[in-house]
Amino acid sequence: MELRTQGVRKYPATSPLLASSAGRGWSTISAELRSHGVSQAPAIVPQHVEICLVVAGNKDGLVRRTGAGFCQEAMPKTGAIWLSPAGVGKEIVITSPIPQTLHLYLPTALFDRLKDDFNLPAAPAYSVRHAVGICDDVIDQIGRSILSELEVETVASRMYIEAASLTLAARLIHKHCDSGACVPIDSNPHSLDHRRLRRVLDYIEANIKGDITLVDLAGIAGYSAFHFARKFTRAMGISPHRYISRIRLENAMAELAARKLPLAEIALNAQFSSQASFTRAFHRAIGVTPKEYQRRRL
Repeated sequence: MELRTQGVRKYPATSPLLASSAGRGWSTISAELRSHGVSQAPAIVPQHVEICLVVAGNKDGLVRRTGAGFCQEAMPKTGAIWLSPAGVGKEIVITSPIPQTLHLYLPTALFDRLKDDFNLPAAPAYSVRHAVGICDDVIDQIGRSILSELEVETVASRMYIEAASLTLAARLIHKHCDSGACVPIDSNPHSLDHRRLRRVLDYIEANIKGDITLVDLAGIAGYSAFHFARKFTRAMGISPHRYISRIRLENAMAELAARKLPLAEIALNAQFSSQASFTRAFHRAIGVTPKEYQRRRL
């Protein structure tokens, strides 16, 4: 999913890009970290739902949005959140620099998937409220975890992002929709039975060196991705991405100890985009670099 162009078109040169998810292989969300200067952005009709989370703010300025008959303004303090539905353009004026803002773009198809899950009569992506400067601890926590993945790739980064984007979309549907119809109902409360769980675990074991997605696992279990993630966590006591991270890390440690493969191949087997990303993630998880781990295993 290529969403970079929306940010490039929408924000002027005074809003430089600090980091981007482009090239990460994220399929259900796109992320941009930007530093905004004093600026004015034109009204462009968005094709995606946008969440803006102020990571490092400025209490001396204002962000003003106008369009479709509304005018809103709020202080861009750290932790403040802006929400924008798909399909409604708005002009944006920033009166004072904002050091860091995380922009998250969620495609309408993501909301349509949840619409089917919860039997929602409305079009959720177009019913999200135009919210400015709000606080939402759930969105803040997930947004900052996505920023962490943006800055340092982890063992099961893509699967985590897939689950996080679904959770964000569900949060918007549940708490930030204009229509009262956007209140999700868990239409499938049953737990993940042993037979389905065994099929999922066998698939993970057989494909651990490949690209495993949440949609793949959900299909094997016979559930939607949103319901599967919750059922797997309930059954295993750990989320799918953490379970896969643990298995890949254990495999990498075994390969390092065996000394039969070059470090670049071990990184590739663990599904990292680069050896450098693998080294950073390994050090963060184990406390030593892969080469230091090998030396200690002598």
